[in-house]
Amino acid sequence: MTTENDATERDADERDADARTFLILHGFENHRPPGHWQHWLAGRLRERGHEVRYPQLPSPDAPVLAEWLDALEEHGKRPARGEFVVLAHSLSVLLWLRAGARRPDADRVLLVAPPSPPVTASIPEIAAFADGLDLTETGLGARLVYGDGDPYCPEGADLHYGRPLGLDQDLVPGGEHLSPADGYGDWPSVLEWCEDPSVRVRGR
Repeated sequence: MTTENDATERDADERDADARTFLILHGFENHRPPGHWQHWLAGRLRERGHEVRYPQLPSPDAPVLAEWLDALEEHGKRPARGEFVVLAHSLSVLLWLRAGARRPDADRVLLVAPPSPPVTASIPEIAAFADGLDLTETGLGARLVYGDGDPYCPEGADLHYGRPLGLDQDLVPGGEHLSPADGYGDWPSVLEWCEDPSVRVRGR
């Protein structure tokens, strides 16, 4: 016989199974503008009842790696229940890769449009993010999403990151840097992936 307590516990377990927390990490010179797909995504996820962490990382126009690592650790604490999903765009992909032992314990990770190590090293404000980048690490369990024709990764993110790190990959034809300037103010495919990890990320 099912008791009221059993039913309550079952309902709680179902809520735990459906619960998701999303950490959205922006890139260089990004002040979380409303026209960015990350801003759009945060709003849509909250409307659907998910917990969303979308922090403004310190000094986005002149980021300091140590400060961004501290912010990642602060906002990347695993929630008490449910799935924890991280989405990083552009420079925050390198932040994620540089974090090492400080990398949060995430169930799923989407790494979107990372700048290449040479391009990153050529920009004084962010060059430190490319120093000591370990591209031999295995077991990251992340999905790489990148566009062809990305001026910040002209050789292709698959060459620099996808193949060396053994990442699952989605190529977006004509996506370039997958930023608002490239037409990515909203991005329904990423929203679909957030709620269903079997979805392959497509262009708009």
